[in-house]
Amino acid sequence: MNAKEKLRALVEKMNREPAHIAEEKDRVFQFDLKESGSIQVQFKDGKAYMIEEATEEPNVTLKMNDESFIKMLNDDLNTTMAFMSGKLKVDGSMGLAMKLQQLVKEYKEVS
Repeated sequence: MNAKEKLRALVEKMNREPAHIAEEKDRVFQFDLKESGSIQVQFKDGKAYMIEEATEEPNVTLKMNDESFIKMLNDDLNTTMAFMSGKLKVDGSMGLAMKLQQLVKEYKEVS
């Protein structure tokens, strides 16, 4: 599964089981991926949307290669080490980046 397919599957899971995103504020996470380009996940009105281009001003942008992104979505990336080693760059709210990591962990447990 490539990076876009993996993210699409996560967004679909979020919308099937919206308990963890129902109270999310409207916000935009952007992923600038080395191989796949820019992808946004927009949270709006308790739903998640994947947009395969940068259409909205992001609240936070995470920059990494596709391999690291897939690891992050699998909750297999040590984000602290990736950030400190330069494999992950964050523009914007570090708190939102951490919130995203928490959402990934919560949805990893949802079948």
